[in-house]
Amino acid sequence: MRKVKIYITLKEGVLDPQGKAVQHSLHSLEYTNVGEVRIGKYMEVMIEDKDNIEQQVEKMCDQLLANPVIEDYSYSIEEVV
Repeated sequence: MRKVKIYITLKEGVLDPQGKAVQHSLHSLEYTNVGEVRIGKYMEVMIEDKDNIEQQVEKMCDQLLANPVIEDYSYSIEEVV
């Protein structure tokens, strides 16, 4: 069994209104040294051991988990003991 950790973020240049709202709130709480804030998603998926796990994860991300037009993704695969 493998644990796949998937990180999805907006591509550079794509507006992030949620990140802007968090940045504004942090500034109003006097965290004025905070620069740009970007919001993303984190997922964990458990997958049975197979030879093509990387291909499966990329296909899942491209077809369902991420919007490849506006989002980038990265992932890591860990063995579960």
